[in-house]
Amino acid sequence: MKAITAAVIHSPLKPFVLETLHIDEPRADEVLVRVVATGICHTDLVFRAAGVPTAPVVLGHEGAGVVERVGSAVTKVKPGDHVVLTYASCGECPNCRRARESYCTKFVELNLSGTRADRSTALSTQHGEPVQGSFFGQSSFANYAMAKQRNVVKVPEDVPLELLGPLGCGIQTGAGTVMNVLKPAAGSSIAIFGAGTVGLAAVMAARIVGCTRIIAIDIKSERLDLARELGATDCIDGRQTDAVAAIRALTGDGVQFSLECTGSPMILRQAVEALRPTGECGYVGTPAPGVQVELDMRTLLMGRTLRGVIEGDSIPDLFIPELIQLWRQGRFPFERLYSFFDLAQINQAIEAAESGEVLKPILRMPHPA
Repeated sequence: MKAITAAVIHSPLKPFVLETLHIDEPRADEVLVRVVATGICHTDLVFRAAGVPTAPVVLGHEGAGVVERVGSAVTKVKPGDHVVLTYASCGECPNCRRARESYCTKFVELNLSGTRADRSTALSTQHGEPVQGSFFGQSSFANYAMAKQRNVVKVPEDVPLELLGPLGCGIQTGAGTVMNVLKPAAGSSIAIFGAGTVGLAAVMAARIVGCTRIIAIDIKSERLDLARELGATDCIDGRQTDAVAAIRALTGDGVQFSLECTGSPMILRQAVEALRPTGECGYVGTPAPGVQVELDMRTLLMGRTLRGVIEGDSIPDLFIPELIQLWRQGRFPFERLYSFFDLAQINQAIEAAESGEVLKPILRMPHPA
């Protein structure tokens, strides 16, 4: 076992507490990673509020770091490799076998249960009491995380690791939904509801694929300003304007594509209603459990499509290196979304994110010199 520093939640909505925990030695298919930095994702905050997994728990699922040790069956990476940590999948179900691993039939069990598949946990207190972990196959709000070789992605060593963690979730979700799911042709129109990390990644992706009308909708003017700098052709302040009416005024009959990033039922309805007939809406927002939405069925009858998307339909081993290459070319400047904090400032970072002061907080991890 190894002593680690982790941010632990002991009950829903309570502050994170830094504690010394123990982490197991890696099992045959596991990879112990020294985490350099990890992003704070809205999904972390949703599950923190919901109390799932059961506390005490270590959350965090946008980690990047260096492989410390590997299990006996691991062939994908070796100690010293730089990696991004992403979501877990079983590799055996029909969806995984069809390269649709973000829809793994064991997704909830492997990513949200707080344990490994066999209900054990790699984390424990100094007194040997179990601590829930394995959140998205990593629990990276700590300076070490246990993953499996399926959910580590080797990345080039000349790219700063502190920039790469969100590629494993939020950024691949926004960019992937545009590039892998909606696949708008050059000259297409798209409306992106919510200009947070996911939405702005989608804005950048829409510019890359050649959309000529990219409409960003948000309620924060500074986010809309950034959206315009990153590729949005039009911006709508949802507090002051009827977004659907504004989109129709800009386009005539609506957009061909839309993306809902907020998890709000009202905004999801707007994203569908903003489509022209045969338009497609991708839905990636993370609502609290049990939230429902009402839609006018005739809206969908007109050939419109609404589909949920997990992790941008990404095959991380392929898509994350593609995003890094786009970043190298200056076409995908995701670092402009970031603000950095030390792990000890995690509660301050969350407050800044929830207030809208920052877009994507990145936690830097403590390590001995």
